[in-house]
Amino acid sequence: MLKTLPTEAAALSESTILPIPQASAAQAIGAATAEEEKDASPDSLFEHFAWLYIFCREKLFRDDTARMVAALWPGGKPSPGEKVIELGCGPGFYSCALAERFREISVIGVDRSPSQLSYAREKRNALGLNNCRFQSDNVLELSHPDDSFDVLVASRLFTVLPNRRRAVAEMFRVLRPGGRCFIAEPRWAFWASIPLFTLWLLATLTYFRNGYREPSRARVLSTREMNRLFATQPWRNIETWRDGRYQYALCEKA
Repeated sequence: MLKTLPTEAAALSESTILPIPQASAAQAIGAATAEEEKDASPDSLFEHFAWLYIFCREKLFRDDTARMVAALWPGGKPSPGEKVIELGCGPGFYSCALAERFREISVIGVDRSPSQLSYAREKRNALGLNNCRFQSDNVLELSHPDDSFDVLVASRLFTVLPNRRRAVAEMFRVLRPGGRCFIAEPRWAFWASIPLFTLWLLATLTYFRNGYREPSRARVLSTREMNRLFATQPWRNIETWRDGRYQYALCEKA
């Protein structure tokens, strides 16, 4: 079942329900392990100017932790032992927040920027979290086996991805049956593009223009595109809704 939940005054008063097209089917704190360090990718603005993106994520972007918890665990807390993965974790904002809030779960954050991951590990260690780790991985080809996680979260991931459908297929693959994913995405290209524009401006001013893979402008999804994107996999339930500058998707695997 696909359900779109409008939350703004101008939206319809009732939810819209559409059919889904069917498709084919705790590590100790310490230095980064070989598994954590593999597949590092330096050809990224988020790597060369990591400090700027870290500042944006830590200080400027919306904090959706409370929304994640309310959507994923309506009872207020997860079951002990649940495994959570954050895709495109950057400096580990949500991975650390969830691991700190729920010490009984295990959390792994994946990203391709060594500098972002280094900051995330430093933050994890400073918080004394032994239920959280970080690994370099490609969200379009995750190294984890099928049915590995109970929960998946991602924020601002699709604005820079070249193949969104592949990413959603990987989300579906690594979630266990009954697993849930929570996705937060900007709604408007102008606001979403400001961090990218600033990163590209710095690259130009410092002569570090060496073929970065990120676009100069964020690519955002309309509500209809968001619904269609997630309907490419046979989820049991899909809900999408809007709240201010962001839109959200909550999916449950059959």
